[in-house]
Amino acid sequence: MSSIYHNIKSAAKRRKKLLAILIDPDKTEINSIASLCVKINQSIATHIFVGGSEVEEFETEKVVIELKKHTRLPIILFPGGITQLTDKADGILFLSLISGRNPEYLIGKHVEAAPKLLRMQLEVIPTGYVLIENGKQTAVERVSKTQPLSRENIDAIINTARAGELLGMKLIYLEAGSGATHPVDYKIISEVKKRLQIPLIVGGGIRSKEDLELAYSSGADMVVIGTAFEENENFFEEL
Repeated sequence: MSSIYHNIKSAAKRRKKLLAILIDPDKTEINSIASLCVKINQSIATHIFVGGSEVEEFETEKVVIELKKHTRLPIILFPGGITQLTDKADGILFLSLISGRNPEYLIGKHVEAAPKLLRMQLEVIPTGYVLIENGKQTAVERVSKTQPLSRENIDAIINTARAGELLGMKLIYLEAGSGATHPVDYKIISEVKKRLQIPLIVGGGIRSKEDLELAYSSGADMVVIGTAFEENENFFEEL
């Protein structure tokens, strides 16, 4: 089964822009999900990502189950660890932190997750995860004990993304990090997109309609919004 990836790839080919809402289980009250989904369902969102760098065990599954009651949008795991795996979701971004050099987040955690995923009916989408510095330390940086790539070194970012594609990744995710002071620079998005044959996802620090439009016009096939939605559920009224 590969319908989620097929749809993302097809949308990218047709230049149809996608929008994912990232929901962090540790920051989401179960009793608020119904009203949250009303706003998501009425918005331009096309996907829901669920996960975070630090999430208590079983919380992810609880959130996914509740989301399923209130939306038909694809629900995709965006896990920071194997305790966030659940077969209640539709798919998973199988993230390899290719911008870092910690073997645990390049392949180690994946080896632990493999037997669990083989027992689940999740669509697994190999994703090259590229963390780009944004002026402050992010949870990903702290938990993974890796350094983000400098936003000034565009060549290193481009070559990292290209290496991910050559390794067989189906998606590349450029990430400024949760709560980033500013989003991934449009020049970085543009230069990376020019050199990829696979869809490009961009997230972190996007808090306005202008940020969103600039990411799309620079080449992002999918944009992910997390903090902006957590802090202001009326964000979509601005779009």
